[in-house]
Amino acid sequence: MKKRTLGRSGVDIAPIVFGGNVFGWTADQARSFELLDRFVERGFNTIDTADVYSAWVTGHSGGESERVLGQWLARRGRRDDIVLMTKVGMLEQRKGLSAANIEAALNDSLKRLGTDYVDVFFAHIDDEEVPLEETLTVFDKLIKAGKVRALGASNYSAERLRQALAVSQEQGLARYEVIQPLYNLHDREDFESGLATLVQEQEIGVVSYFSLASGFLTGKYRSLEDVKDSPRARFLQGYFSERGQRLLQELLAVSDELSVRPAQVALAWLLSRPGVTAPIASATSQAQLEEILESVTLSLSQPLLTRLNNLWRVN
Repeated sequence: MKKRTLGRSGVDIAPIVFGGNVFGWTADQARSFELLDRFVERGFNTIDTADVYSAWVTGHSGGESERVLGQWLARRGRRDDIVLMTKVGMLEQRKGLSAANIEAALNDSLKRLGTDYVDVFFAHIDDEEVPLEETLTVFDKLIKAGKVRALGASNYSAERLRQALAVSQEQGLARYEVIQPLYNLHDREDFESGLATLVQEQEIGVVSYFSLASGFLTGKYRSLEDVKDSPRARFLQGYFSERGQRLLQELLAVSDELSVRPAQVALAWLLSRPGVTAPIASATSQAQLEEILESVTLSLSQPLLTRLNNLWRVN
């Protein structure tokens, strides 16, 4: 499988990243192991997690995903085969991007993951109360210590990312080589309004989160009634506007014409977008996983891409 390089980092990844937010939440340990086994068997190599996964679940405190993933890595002995991504900044007890907090959070994550390094360490959310120089200095220290291979930024605006890149250049510090923005067929404005141009200018990798809009773009949910008992209900509710429904109907029509699943069309569209390295997508069953992975083989014609590109204008 042809891999893609994250920015200038030298870290190469397959074109789908497994979203590990499901581990220890909607996929128990046994199911998580099955999915991870199949994922790497198919030739994919990158897994995204965070210290905050899945603190939003009643009875959870965060770190659940990292623990499951760490147990799988230990049992399978696959650490050297995997590009491992995790994040700091959103877990309540490790909130923010101060130097002390970042270092402590990484040590916590490494312990849960059972490894002495992560391939990409993300600032999960921008922290304007901490100087960028402080954040980037400690990130640079962690790279020099061999605990991190490359840096990432999630939920940064184009302006703040530009400022961070300037600080790195001026101070001789490691820079953000990859960003993780919200980006999918439905949610396009934040990325396309400024980040898309910046990442291409600066050769920064992009791994999009909520690539399937929390499952909305799979076609599984057709109305608010369908999501009321879903564990993802709080993430999905905002998609069932008139605009969202019209966009979904058009996506379903395209997938029917191609005799493929809506999720495959949505992911293939992302893979065609300028600057996007790989979308992040989750699965809780083997069938869902196979559906997601097959998206890398789907080639969309230019007329179909144009049709999909115009969906954001649906209102």
